[in-house]
Amino acid sequence: MTIVTVDDRGRMTIPKEFGVKKTRAIIIPAGTFFVAIPLPTAPYEQAREWLTSQQDKKELKALAEKAAKEDAVKRAKRRKQL
Repeated sequence: MTIVTVDDRGRMTIPKEFGVKKTRAIIIPAGTFFVAIPLPTAPYEQAREWLTSQQDKKELKALAEKAAKEDAVKRAKRRKQL
């Protein structure tokens, strides 16, 4: 187990002993601690083996953005922000 520090801007520095260089990760708050899940550099290439689709990347991105916008509007209305 390693202890990391978070600066005043919310940045966390991962110690060199992990050997991680410029990797993106998902940070999930889990109570009093965080779980970091590293993301692959090209997730669509790795998912190609198990995730099949008739649509190309551009169409899938447009669908995802549309769904995200609709979700954001619903959430804002529910919170009476719109």
